Amino acid sequence: MGTTKTAAFTQADIAAAKYAKALAHPARIAILRILVERRACICGDIVEELPLSQSTVSQHLKELKESGLIKGDVEGKKVCYCIDAQVWQQAQQVLGGLFAGYLPRHTSCC
Repeated sequence: MGTTKTAAFTQADIAAAKYAKALAHPARIAILRILVERRACICGDIVEELPLSQSTVSQHLKELKESGLIKGDVEGKKVCYCIDAQVWQQAQQVLGGLFAGYLPRHTSCC
């Protein structure tokens, strides 16, 4: 999304789109589930859990890290990834707010 176009949207909409993009691949969801379960994980451990190559997992980790949902600490030649709790909570609020805004009615428009 171009810089000039984002001015027409709220910060919440921009944030929701950023998180939705990061969540838009099943491999990234699987990676997040692994990190939620283990609390932290080395990239090689994640590769062992998924039917993907190391380079593919690294690319998905990069996308998740760019969204802010995860962070990584370098430990020698390895990177240990974990959920960024503050951003995770922010994503929950933004995406939860989007879904909570819809109240089903007894009559359908479609």
